[in-house]
Amino acid sequence: MDPATPSISIVIPTLNAARVLGRCLESIAAQDYPRERLELIIADGGSTDGTLELCRRYTDRIFPNPLRTGEAGKAVGVRQARHELVALIDSDNILPDPGWLRRMVEPFREPDVVGSEPIAFTYRRSDPAITRYCALMGMNDPLCYFLGNYDRLNALSGRWTGLPVPTEDRGGYLTFRLDPRWLPTIGANGTLLRRAVLEQAGLGDYLFDIDVLYQLACRGEPVRFAKVKTGIVHLYTSSLRGFARKQRRRIQDYLYYRRQGLRQYPWQRQSRAGLARFVLSTLLVLPLVVQAARGYRRQPDPAWALHVPACWVTLWTYGWGWVAGQLRPQEVRVERSQWQQS
Repeated sequence: MDPATPSISIVIPTLNAARVLGRCLESIAAQDYPRERLELIIADGGSTDGTLELCRRYTDRIFPNPLRTGEAGKAVGVRQARHELVALIDSDNILPDPGWLRRMVEPFREPDVVGSEPIAFTYRRSDPAITRYCALMGMNDPLCYFLGNYDRLNALSGRWTGLPVPTEDRGGYLTFRLDPRWLPTIGANGTLLRRAVLEQAGLGDYLFDIDVLYQLACRGEPVRFAKVKTGIVHLYTSSLRGFARKQRRRIQDYLYYRRQGLRQYPWQRQSRAGLARFVLSTLLVLPLVVQAARGYRRQPDPAWALHVPACWVTLWTYGWGWVAGQLRPQEVRVERSQWQQS
């Protein structure tokens, strides 16, 4: 592998993503990286909104994803990948500057580094309020703040994770050893992985990125992961309604795939004390108001007002989703046929 410019397969799963995909593809095309060292792979779940027309402007490597989900699309794309590294980019991601890929590949000069991802979500004043809120929180799920299990810089804690993960500062990035006891939910929104690691995981119909890294951590091998000192834009959604819809999809998909025996990351081992704090804080409201006020002092933005409703939506959606999953387990998975990026 060329340590300066390793070859990269960029994998993007899509499904009716025309609203955001153009900006994603433009940011990839703008990268200051040798074109002969890149390939762009699209795994599409049956888009009907102009997504495919957009994709054809940038690549002819477009493959069908009959199972529709992003995780299935990643599996489709990785099976088609031909290069040394695989970059898992979502259709609602934007690479923030032309030097992004060059910074992201720097950690791979160290042979025991198996993956890298940005340390932050890029905060932009021009984005919708809910997207700004998620960028400031460093996560798309406020429950993770209470659990300590997040993987991007959080404006409230000032840290990229609340788990006790020892790191080494290597200048442009941090590295840490993969440990199954304290493994943040790394692996999405701009993660680069060695293709060999993904192949060793044994690709099935779905690629759950955190499960791949959890498997690797459980082997006990002295391998490391890098948090690069850069960000990535994540256009998560444009409204609280869209946020609620995605939270519903998250819990229902997780319960469905866990019942199918396809999930391995031990979400059930998460901090019960953290879960109790989340429930109590959300019901009492005042602790959330205090957190939002503290966040506003550190980064003044009216988007902090969404902290209370985002936590309420999460508590209601996850609680009802879990109950419904127990009563009607065969109906847990969300239907994707009418899905559209919001």
